[in-house]
Amino acid sequence: MNIGLYDTIAAVSTPAGSGGIGIVRISGENAVGVLEKIFVPKGAKKVRDIKSHTITYGNIVSEGKVIDEVLVSLMKAPRTYTREDVAEINCHGGITAVNSVLRAALKGGARLAEPGEFTKRAFLNGRIDLLQAEAVAEIISSKTEKAKQSAVNKLGGMLSKKIGAIREEIISAEAAIEAAIEYPEHDEEIVTMNSTKDVAVKALKEVRGLIEGAACGKIYTAGINAVILGKPNVGKSSFLNYILDEERAIVTDIPGTTRDALSETVNIKGIPVNITDTAGIRQTGDKIEKIGVDKSFKYAEEADIIFMMTDGSRGLSEEDIRLLEFIKGKKAIIIINKSDLKQITTEETLLPYAERENIITVSVKEDMGVDLIFERLKALFMLGEIDINDSACITGERNLESLRKAEKALMNVIETVDGGFPEDFLSMDLNEAYSALGEITGESLEEDVIDKIFSQFCLGK
Repeated sequence: MNIGLYDTIAAVSTPAGSGGIGIVRISGENAVGVLEKIFVPKGAKKVRDIKSHTITYGNIVSEGKVIDEVLVSLMKAPRTYTREDVAEINCHGGITAVNSVLRAALKGGARLAEPGEFTKRAFLNGRIDLLQAEAVAEIISSKTEKAKQSAVNKLGGMLSKKIGAIREEIISAEAAIEAAIEYPEHDEEIVTMNSTKDVAVKALKEVRGLIEGAACGKIYTAGINAVILGKPNVGKSSFLNYILDEERAIVTDIPGTTRDALSETVNIKGIPVNITDTAGIRQTGDKIEKIGVDKSFKYAEEADIIFMMTDGSRGLSEEDIRLLEFIKGKKAIIIINKSDLKQITTEETLLPYAERENIITVSVKEDMGVDLIFERLKALFMLGEIDINDSACITGERNLESLRKAEKALMNVIETVDGGFPEDFLSMDLNEAYSALGEITGESLEEDVIDKIFSQFCLGK
């Protein structure tokens, strides 16, 4: 992606498949020249006479043939997404129609854009920083309204300003330290050291707040991995169907119906949950069913939360005990199902295996108490939940790692002051914290890392 950054590029910016319209985007210093070769406006108007930020009706023509009837939005630099000249051709939807227009643009002198290259140009041309660029991808992939709102806030620069303010405080402190080292005769050492510690303490608090928010952000973007675990016929598949509001899993009275895992993603209380229904746990001589049981335990080991289901109308079996022992020490909610029947297994029965608030009695069949499971799920993961309407979350392991580096460097600053070490140590650690935070916005990040980030974007964005 380092080659041809000044080329004029083109790509389809709408999803593949049938639709009312498709959009082919062109960007670069020769975008108008490419458009002149393939677009014939209706009337006497020439392409170069089209006013910026207007829509013009006409035809796309290639090799003397009309390809499609289109509307063209021409936007001239610098007030564009990439800060280059941009043309967006709104053609008829459908793979054939859109690809025909794209081929015409490529024949007209553009080259096919790399994944994320339009957004990369917006970053390189200074219209957005790296954090805002990543927010573009997050908006596209968001699974819930809260995830989208967090990304929108991030795109608007809310998080970038916060990080920028922290960096400004750090660099000012570092400048004071450098001045003290350079001109020791003018330095009041105690004042400089104490003021530096004050800055580090304040910045550390801000950075730790961002780290805590990152856990929330990860949940909203990547979701929670949940597994439904239990012996056969306790209502696991019924529970999955209830959550999905469709007959996704087969429900019968025959034990062992579910032999493999069924996975779906669902929005629960604004949180994306990647939920997996597993094979019923029991001793079996069926080779295929045994493979399913083994996989059930594997999924449960890797899950963020386990929904362990029991049948309240029956006593605890060996399989139940085995599972209850298995979930000890793990994040789990025990669900006592079939509360519409006479109860034998109660919440008191299960207290040796879990805290009372993590044991919930329900009837999936009669829709009794199921919402309590979802409320408990939210409480387990969203303790200290931030207000997405007023904030934005750090997301992604890359950004979280940068925050951790900044946290460590700031802790070192405080320890250096408290330990009475030389000012040179302070300068090194302050610079480390400043650079680590700059990695998040892209101001101090290696070029190959930037290339990798944008390579993960979709084509045409």
